[in-house]
Amino acid sequence: MSGRVVILGAGARTPLGRNRQSSAAAWRCAISAADDYPDLRDRFGQPFKVARDTGIDLGLRGAARLTALALPAAVEALAPLASIAHAYPPLTLLLATGEPRTGQEQGTSEALMQRLLQALQPRIAIAERAHAMTGHAGGTGMIDAASRLIQEGRAQMVLVGGVDSYLDPPQLNALDLAEQLHSEGNIYGFCPGEAASFLLLTSASTAQQLRLRPLLAVLRTASARETVRLKDDGICLGLGLSQAFREIAEPLTQARANGAAPADLPAADWVLCDMNGERYRANEYGMAALRVPELFRNAASFQPPADCFGDVGAASGPLHACLAIEAEARGYAPGPLTLIWGSSEHGQRSAALLGRIERG
Repeated sequence: MSGRVVILGAGARTPLGRNRQSSAAAWRCAISAADDYPDLRDRFGQPFKVARDTGIDLGLRGAARLTALALPAAVEALAPLASIAHAYPPLTLLLATGEPRTGQEQGTSEALMQRLLQALQPRIAIAERAHAMTGHAGGTGMIDAASRLIQEGRAQMVLVGGVDSYLDPPQLNALDLAEQLHSEGNIYGFCPGEAASFLLLTSASTAQQLRLRPLLAVLRTASARETVRLKDDGICLGLGLSQAFREIAEPLTQARANGAAPADLPAADWVLCDMNGERYRANEYGMAALRVPELFRNAASFQPPADCFGDVGAASGPLHACLAIEAEARGYAPGPLTLIWGSSEHGQRSAALLGRIERG
């Protein structure tokens, strides 16, 4: 095993900022990016409410739009390597995009991967790569996969990315017909958004060898499956998310079983998640939090960044990590431990516990 996984670099592009610092500052100020989509109306005759990156031409769609979001965020995450020239190990690139849906067909992640490789490889050597269209939990799931690769010694440094955009008329119309979009006629829908976020992960030992200062530690990660999905018949009891939470909380559970007092256990101080206004997600989280209470100092201490950025799908997990990094760097994090989690429509559930780096 290669030791603790740490975050060396982080980058984001959102409807509220061209980098992680400006995005986090806008989020901290509770600015909302929600606005009307030009010349397109929902089934109630009202303009679609969306959160869009106004720096990208609205006519740019598909893999081209995702690339415009992704490339600046990836370059920002790689910035710490500029100070050490080529004295770093070859990179593995893991990429998550939105689940297949109307207007975003199979092959989207492959097309985006090829565009990113073409743009990045003149700057940096990428030895291995993988991509998947896994939706909301995808970015957090890639953090989980990257952590395992590093801990098992199968990769030394991994660039993890999540990229997604709902801003395509066929997608918006399909979501509207499925009664998923927030509007005056549907208060339990979400505001579609778009974003990209990337994290540069490595082991603490590699960071020390390269004399690079980590931003946060990735303490625990987990992924699971939910069998009663968003559009399925039946009642979701949060079993998949509960399983992921249990894996995250395993050291706490063992310590409690060995007699440790609950007050002495390092539970999550706050939660960043992809709840977006849909009742399903809120109910799922409530069920899971009740099943694994030892994971939380206060399960009600959660913040859904979709309130500001709109629903950013697969970009959620890495973006939430970026927000935690800025909160820690600027002193407004509620405590040293941040839990992030994501819930994909097709069943994937992923979570990660991020921790403060103690400086000597």
